[in-house]
Amino acid sequence: MAENTHADVTTLTFEKALAELESIVQRLERGDVPLEESVAIYERGKALERRCQELLSQAEARVEKITLDASGKPTGTEPLDVG
Repeated sequence: MAENTHADVTTLTFEKALAELESIVQRLERGDVPLEESVAIYERGKALERRCQELLSQAEARVEKITLDASGKPTGTEPLDVG
């Protein structure tokens, strides 16, 4: 899988960010990346980790906003206020 290290992390979907993060981890674990490149891709990995965590937090908040009727069945959702 080719990495797109030029893509803005804030525009990536969870799946794309996670896939790129996994690729970075594999490269670093192999230990055959030059030091300067290792530092650069590590920094990118930290940004991807933050993006994944942000998206997971948003999804968790949406799940918590699901409304239930008196019998406990989901009846809809409330808008997520991320602002």
